[in-house]
Amino acid sequence: MNFLPKYSLLFALKFTPLALGMLQFINAQRVIEPNTVIIQEGIFEVQRPLSMKMQFSIREVKKNTNDSIYLNSLLHYQRATEWDSIPIKIRARGNFRKQECYYPPLKIKIKKSDAKKTIFAANRKLKMVLPCLLGGPNDDNIIKEYMAYKLYEVISPYHFKTRLADIEFDELRGLRSKKHQLKAILLEDVDDLSKRLDAKRLKRKMHPLQQDTLCSIRNAYFQYMIGNTDFSVRSQHNNKQYFVDQKILYIPYDFDMCGLVNASYATVSGTQNLVDNITMVTQRAYKGYQRDIASMQQVRNEFLEHKPKLLLTMEALKLQFEDPRQFHESKEYIMGFFEIIEDDKKFEKHIFQKGRTL
Repeated sequence: MNFLPKYSLLFALKFTPLALGMLQFINAQRVIEPNTVIIQEGIFEVQRPLSMKMQFSIREVKKNTNDSIYLNSLLHYQRATEWDSIPIKIRARGNFRKQECYYPPLKIKIKKSDAKKTIFAANRKLKMVLPCLLGGPNDDNIIKEYMAYKLYEVISPYHFKTRLADIEFDELRGLRSKKHQLKAILLEDVDDLSKRLDAKRLKRKMHPLQQDTLCSIRNAYFQYMIGNTDFSVRSQHNNKQYFVDQKILYIPYDFDMCGLVNASYATVSGTQNLVDNITMVTQRAYKGYQRDIASMQQVRNEFLEHKPKLLLTMEALKLQFEDPRQFHESKEYIMGFFEIIEDDKKFEKHIFQKGRTL
């Protein structure tokens, strides 16, 4: 094969203003063979928000679906400059949000034959997190919850993949309909996570101290950082338990009740298991278990090392906020966590001495 023409052209264009445009032109002229199969990017392989259109009745989804009953629907999604569609099945999920929220969180299923050669080929089951209430800062709350997922990606290699979505939602109301513009989070399914990590999901309850020490501390520090009490590693509430890389560990999800999000409907959870008596979700309370000081310090140092990347992760989402004040409040809230772990006395008082034994 003769590579000389290609590389001679690259060398000639390397330092010219027209280089980028010429290379784009050359790429545009490439001929695709008739039998070439074009593989679309996977749904979680890019991080730009996915544009989608959906139409269904909220009332029907809440009333007529459960763990085994789904409704047929159609999902329109944008790929490059074109729109495509795919048949889906949907149901309401969750407990609190399903009962208390206007928009229920959804579980989505797609047939293998329909998903083939689409961005959904490797993720035919998805969770969708929608805003809770109508109006107000609900889209910004979704961005803040998404932010929590992205922060955990920095902290641990064991995490759920997520992607933001911009949804044009046509709500069916009998013979009429109403359009809504919504932000949403697409969340990787537990079985897809198992395959990706080559992990085995463990459904039986175990004492939290059987969990890998460092993974346990990372999870506890993260929950403290975002001000979350709405979880339990003992009962696997908002945590999934896995055996991976010869370790038992928990992977957290559902952060809408945390202080970082500070949703209007959020309440403090698990007060019977908290050493500190708190009354607002923006107040932090450490729910981790007592561990040896060397391990606690090791993970503390990890978080301090991660601080620049954590702040960059937040900055990358700044333009997604409708209200800039919501972003600045989120950043200040996370900085409040670092004020604690950067100070030896505060770290000992608020974290190390608060480790649970029960």
